[in-house]
Amino acid sequence: MKIIAFGASPSKNSINKKLATYAASLFKNSQVEVLDLNDFQMPLFSVDIEAEIGQHDNAKAFLAKIATADFLVISLAENNGNYSAAFKNIFDWCTRIQKEVFQKKPMLLMATSPGARGGASVLEIAKNAFPRFGTEIKESFSLPNFNDNFNIEKGKISNLELDEQLKEIIRGF
Repeated sequence: MKIIAFGASPSKNSINKKLATYAASLFKNSQVEVLDLNDFQMPLFSVDIEAEIGQHDNAKAFLAKIATADFLVISLAENNGNYSAAFKNIFDWCTRIQKEVFQKKPMLLMATSPGARGGASVLEIAKNAFPRFGTEIKESFSLPNFNDNFNIEKGKISNLELDEQLKEIIRGF
């Protein structure tokens, strides 16, 4: 099984990329490719820019990566209660090429943040919206208080209860 994983943040030290990478590593007998949103930078989407330059090659490349997956692991960064601008921009460019951005791939949808809500607001937005863009969200997971519950050096969840909760979700696949 091929898994495409990414943290929906452009941060070089994205906590969501760390969580997505860890979660994807827990799948047995899988090939994992972790995407970096910085590899898909594009001008801020507008119909005027689209009319001028057409479909952006990075949007096509992002969709091509999604096409190679059997399963998606996405961890959303929460910026002011919503998606990061970088992810939203990629998403907007992609939907102009193919409305079903996620191409009927099943998904583990996650979020984390330094706060106690663990990205709960953006997770709810995505849980309501993403199925309309071609995915079945199989499970979701929120990791609250990232700095207290994730060991960056070891690259894994340090809170044993939360770690077991995520592992149980993945065993369900």
